Formats: sequence, structure tokens, C-alpha cells
Amino acid sequence: MNAKHAASVPDPAGLVEPPEEARRHVDASVRPKRTVAQRILGVLGNGAVNVLLIAVAVFWLIPTVGLFLTSLRSSGDNASSGWWTVFTEPAQLTIENYQNLLANPTITGSFWNTVVIAVPSTLLVALLGALAAYAFAWMKFPGRDWLLIGVIMMLAVPLQVAFIPLARMFGALGIYGSVFGVILFHVAFGLPFAIFLLRNFFVQIPGELLESARIDGAGEWRIFFTIVLPLGLPAIASLSIFQFLWTWNDMLVALIFTNSDSQPLTVAIQSQLRQFGSNIDVLSSGAFLSMLVPLFVFFAFQRYFVQALLAGSQK
Repeated sequence: MNAKHAASVPDPAGLVEPPEEARRHVDASVRPKRTVAQRILGVLGNGAVNVLLIAVAVFWLIPTVGLFLTSLRSSGDNASSGWWTVFTEPAQLTIENYQNLLANPTITGSFWNTVVIAVPSTLLVALLGALAAYAFAWMKFPGRDWLLIGVIMMLAVPLQVAFIPLARMFGALGIYGSVFGVILFHVAFGLPFAIFLLRNFFVQIPGELLESARIDGAGEWRIFFTIVLPLGLPAIASLSIFQFLWTWNDMLVALIFTNSDSQPLTVAIQSQLRQFGSNIDVLSSGAFLSMLVPLFVFFAFQRYFVQALLAGSQK
């Protein structure tokens, strides 16, 4: 039967679909299913939602803007009027508070103490956590599953439980009140989360890729540094951001395990606090100074952070 006769044959049962409907069914069957992340991004793309998010962002930025403008006003202006008056009297703006802050040896010394604490803690957690995560993900050794369960259980241990035992142990070792003791504390409590996060990321690496490297004669160290580490860079960068922010902004651990010579910036600013905040010029400039480094680190590694967030939504 040729095409002309086929087109003239009636279809009383409606079994033959029109070309438009058939094409629609084919497109629906070929179109991939949208993941949960893609659906959320589609909802967030709505104009009304964007307006709401902008309003929330502005609401959250108001305290930061107020803190910054307060740090640029003298103590007399801050005592007599609010920070919003600077929009009508721009002559109030001055950098005198930052000059006095940087001239204070206690603040500058605590700033460098914070750098010395945060940078090694972040690097050690990222490196040791990546090595342990690779071992838990792709290496077979006795007791691996039980050790992994122990690491996960350590995530539920609060910091306060370890204060007294570690303080006694650090005192016996002679490192209580030193920068080294604070670094050890942050590394010890940062490793469980690092291992758990990176292990879940490393198991998504195709096993055939690692087996091919082993067949070609590559050892575990070479596989880790040439294959696993580059592929896991987004997750490691995200972990480093979290670890650095936690270490930089920490005050509870620093209050207990540091002294006046090793105190970080958070403790130094807290020690400047007076009743009713009468020295708001020092507190505002010091607080804003402590915000600059975390903001710089976050925006510097933002690309890797976004890649790690969107890695699970790509099929």
C-alpha cells in the first residue's frame, strides 16, 4: 500500500495519532527529567522570587552598612547621632578610627595570631581530610567500615565536652595557652567533617578511571595527587572555606586555650568591650577589619564553591 492509499484509509478507532501529537509524545519521551536542583533553580528564576530575595539581601546588609559607616565616624558623632545621619552630613566620614586601631599593638598582634591559627588549621584539615577520605573511599583495609562509623559518630561530639580533658592534656604537654594548642584543637575537630564530606565526594569518581591508572603502574600516592585531588578540588575548596571561616571567627575555643600573647582578633576585640559600648569606634572598626579577610577568602574561592554545590545536579 503506497502513501497515497494509506492516507485515504479511514481510522475509525483513532489508533493513528496526528503528526503533531506524535511529535509531542516523542519530545516528551526524549526530554530528560529535571533534577531537584534544576527545579529549585527554575523556581528561583521567577521575577517575584527574585524581588523577594533582593529585599531579604538588602535587609541583611543594613547592619553591615551601619557597622561600616559607624567605623568611619568619630566617637563624638556616634554618641550624638545615628550612623544614618552620614548621608546628610558626609563631612563626618573619617579614617581616624582605623588609624588608631592599626596603631594599637594589641590589635595588630592579635590579627597576625589569627592568621597563624587559621591558615595552618585550614591547610592541615584539607590535606589530612583528603588523604583519609581517599583511603575510606577507594582503599581496602581491615576495619575500614568500623573506622568510618567512628568518624561519623565524632561529628555528634560537642566542643564543650572536650574542653576540660584537652585543657589538662595540653597543660601536661606544655602547649596550653599557645598558638600550637589552638591549631591542634581546630584540626582535631575539623577532620571528622572533612573526612565525611570529601569521602562522599570521592566515591562519585568512576572506579574504572582509578583502575586504569593502577594498570598503567601508578601507585596510590600518584593516583591521589594526579587524579583524585584535581577532580576533588571543588569539594576541597568548599571545605577550606568552611574551615577557614570557622577558625577565623572562633572565640569560644580561643577564650579557653589562648593567653594574652596568643589571643586572636576576636578575643582582642572582645577585651576592648566596655559597659554600654562606650568605645563603639574601636569595636566597629575592629569588627569590620575582622570581616575583610573572610569576605576576601569567600569571593576568591566562590567559583569552586559554586561548582561543588552544582556537582550533584549534573547527570
